[in-house]
Amino acid sequence: MEKKPDVIIHDHTDTVGVVVVEDVTPSMALSAWVMDTNDTVTITAEDPIPLGHKIALATIEPEATVIKYGQDIGRAVAKINPGSHVHVHNLKTKRW
Repeated sequence: MEKKPDVIIHDHTDTVGVVVVEDVTPSMALSAWVMDTNDTVTITAEDPIPLGHKIALATIEPEATVIKYGQDIGRAVAKINPGSHVHVHNLKTKRW
């Protein structure tokens, strides 16, 4: 990858990536690096997303498992569109 990535995706099975730049705004084209395959993909942000927060890579339906680092990190509690901010408002733990 020539340019530093805006988003890091740890595993090709992940449904979310981590924003690693500040000031992500709606309609912004983000360069994402998939660590395990060394691929680069482009994601268009749908929401403002803070540094260190998650961005959806594809549509995530309600009750679907959300995958980060190749691991189950919880379930979607609402439909999440590609490029949307994934956080406590639309992602909950499966523990309770």
